[in-house]
Amino acid sequence: MYYWENVAKSRETFQGAWVKSGDKYVRNADGTYTYAGRSDDMLKVSGIYVSPFEVEATLVQHTAILEAAVIGVPDANGLTRVKAYVVLKDGATATSEELQAFVKERLAPYKYPRQIEFLDELPKTATGKIQRFRLRAANA
Repeated sequence: MYYWENVAKSRETFQGAWVKSGDKYVRNADGTYTYAGRSDDMLKVSGIYVSPFEVEATLVQHTAILEAAVIGVPDANGLTRVKAYVVLKDGATATSEELQAFVKERLAPYKYPRQIEFLDELPKTATGKIQRFRLRAANA
């Protein structure tokens, strides 16, 4: 297996019998693992890595949220802050403050989204994968 016309990426990913997938996991106290997202999607907030996947998974636990996508955006000082894009379920309502409090109750305080933007739908590929690059480009 190799990446088409990308020898450097192939060498980095396929190392002997091993494959470096780029996926990150957290080992739980009971020995099980929880998926934390892709290493290239991880955000470094206040010097600590934050998994956008973890924040998204927490947001969608809220009864009003249909979908969520999280990216990092620079603040006025150039530091990375968590920003969430959310799609509400039909007829549901929620405020940014309510959703921020919801995340703070469930995750470490530095992980909560400092900004929340409500969208009618998230940008997706034909196969339904969220196009985070388009969300990042909108903040550039």
